[in-house]
Amino acid sequence: MAYPLLTRCPICEGELQATRLSCVNCHGQVEGNFDLGGLLRLSREQGQFVELLVKNRGNINRVADELGVSYTTARNRMDDIVAALGYNAQAAAGPSAERLDVLGRLERGEISPESAMELLKETR
Repeated sequence: MAYPLLTRCPICEGELQATRLSCVNCHGQVEGNFDLGGLLRLSREQGQFVELLVKNRGNINRVADELGVSYTTARNRMDDIVAALGYNAQAAAGPSAERLDVLGRLERGEISPESAMELLKETR
């Protein structure tokens, strides 16, 4: 039975480092210090969010619906993941959460294109 890979120490929450890899076929082993990569440093919840994002082809509105949270909450979680991966969330964020919320409402048919244009003008 395989357990999920731990990326944080269960005692102190420090970052774990892989030091041994084993082959499931021949049972050979390699020892050293292996980088787990950015995605494996995410919390379990963040990893699940990334999986949902991929499943929904990058559509944060669908991810929010599937999680039962608001678009803004989903967008904030995405910003947390960007920061956890070591990127500047502000620089990578692009349009503000307010502007993206307006676009999401337009996509879902909750507001007309005209209303969306007015709201977008207000959020510059």
